[in-house]
Amino acid sequence: MIFQILDNKTECFGVYVDGELVYENQNKNLDKTWAPSIHLKDKNVEYASLYCKGEGLSEVCPEDLQSEWITTSEKMKSFLVSFKQAKINLDDVCFYKLVPEQFLLEYCDLKTKIIDHVFKNKEKPKNYNFLKEIQSILLKISNQELNIDIKNMKPHLSTLRGRNFMRRIKTTKPYCDYNMFGTITGRLSTYPNSFPILTMDKNYRSILRPNNDWFLELDFNAAELRVLLALLGHEQPSTDLHEWNRKNIYRGIGTREEAKKRIFAWLYNSESRDSLSNRAYDRESIINKYWTGDMIETIFNRTIKSVDKHHALNYIIQSTTADLVLQQMIKIHDFLQNKKSFIAFCIHDSVVIDLADEDKKYVPELIDIFSKTGLGNFKANTGAGINFGNIRKLML
Repeated sequence: MIFQILDNKTECFGVYVDGELVYENQNKNLDKTWAPSIHLKDKNVEYASLYCKGEGLSEVCPEDLQSEWITTSEKMKSFLVSFKQAKINLDDVCFYKLVPEQFLLEYCDLKTKIIDHVFKNKEKPKNYNFLKEIQSILLKISNQELNIDIKNMKPHLSTLRGRNFMRRIKTTKPYCDYNMFGTITGRLSTYPNSFPILTMDKNYRSILRPNNDWFLELDFNAAELRVLLALLGHEQPSTDLHEWNRKNIYRGIGTREEAKKRIFAWLYNSESRDSLSNRAYDRESIINKYWTGDMIETIFNRTIKSVDKHHALNYIIQSTTADLVLQQMIKIHDFLQNKKSFIAFCIHDSVVIDLADEDKKYVPELIDIFSKTGLGNFKANTGAGINFGNIRKLML
């Protein structure tokens, strides 16, 4: 039975189901809704939003409901604007108590019809279970308040960029609100009202402090190149991959940084002809295996439209890497259940853990979990610090 949660705050429990508004727990068979909620933890519920892969309700609304939905959703937006103008903080009140009940019934009824249309007409994604697990973790992260230490911005307030960043974080809620459908490859982005965790200048990272005792950061060494090696069926070097390339691919010529620059200049430029790079990383065979000419499908069942060879290679590697990191994040999240430590946030190829002193004994195990991927053992870089700008490499 399709239902809707009326408010996503812990202390506000309201449900629309079968034409009624219910404000207490009830035992009806509720198994389909639009999107995850903190009220639905551990519930076996199907989410229509995951079928839509980032499309919103307006985009998937059937034609016969379009006019009514536009009118109703615009009215809902008007309510939200009026609450803002009245300086009502929606974090402090239950949303459904502010909206006339008759309108709420009409809005929820229409939304239910759209959700029903999605389940009847959209195909369930092959990677649905994976998307559902990631969405659950991201929802949890979005409800964890960041520990922001403003005083660490003082050294940067002499610059215009620093002052602009300071203004931004003062007007942004201290939460990481990720959009799992914000990029074509599946790499995470953030919503506009999120703390800018993915784009903040590294010089400003010290404003983030753990809620426990330490930040522990895990990220893969040369993640995209390792994914390419894995897709080619090659064994993973246990050492730094860029240094390994310098010695074994480029015959010891140049520095590590020059080797790194050379491999990426070749990899993502389809016009580049570098015989040494291509001999070790046969990109043509990858393209032929995963690209049909207009579509790619990765080993993680993510499909992406691509009409040219250049973008196809980028999408294959970047999408596979993004999903691999998210799969490792799921494993870490599961391991940390019933422990004080938790995943604080993730940044592209890294996962950052808010680590409690009592859980330091688990650090070697966390590194092991992160390193052992479904594509082989990837070398992991590990760092820790008392704030995010003070991460130092761990020698374990």
